[in-house]
Amino acid sequence: LTKRYDDGTLALEDFDLKIPSGAFFGLLGPNGAGKTTLISAVCNLLRITEGEVLVFGEPHDTMEARSWVGLAEQDINLDRFLTVKETLEYHGGYFGMEKDQAAERAEEMIDAFGLRSKRDVRAPKLSGGQRRRLLLARALMHRPRLVILDEPTAGVDFELRTELWRYIRQLHAEGTSILLTTHYLEEAEVLCEEIALIRGGHLIARDSADGLREHFGVSKLSDVYVKAMAS
Repeated sequence: LTKRYDDGTLALEDFDLKIPSGAFFGLLGPNGAGKTTLISAVCNLLRITEGEVLVFGEPHDTMEARSWVGLAEQDINLDRFLTVKETLEYHGGYFGMEKDQAAERAEEMIDAFGLRSKRDVRAPKLSGGQRRRLLLARALMHRPRLVILDEPTAGVDFELRTELWRYIRQLHAEGTSILLTTHYLEEAEVLCEEIALIRGGHLIARDSADGLREHFGVSKLSDVYVKAMAS
């Protein structure tokens, strides 16, 4: 996969990565490494320059592939005029859910993420943590086979982070494939079965946390990261 932007920036170059179905996979790299470009390509949010992206064997730009992916973005991009319930129902409708089905699923997500008291509150009046919960609930609304979490715990307190970890683990246990990007190395180590390191649009290394430590000859994942990004 290669992506060159109109201004000449080469975000990804001959990037080759295959993630098994059902995996909990981590993607680590500095800002500008190409992580968001890769996610955008998988979600068909940009045009790739060369190569292909397959989602469970289907081209990424097909309706079927798009319906299989749920994305929780790093940036808070909630509609300021919609309530929590409306946000979820609109998202369900976008993915073809019937009105009654979307309403029922929205209530499930509201309870799962502890948003019952905020059900009829508009996004601007939610706290930062509540907005994070809603982002994740929205990503899961249509029951995707692949959930992409782009910095899902950025800026949240320890209590909420632990709560989100618990729910994400539960999702994975139920068979959902998860792709996680994070700057919290301990988060990747605790949650991910495999981790890929990306720098300058290239894949630097890929292995379990233990395998990466052994490969780089260090005892901590933070030292793996430092050595990989400096080499």
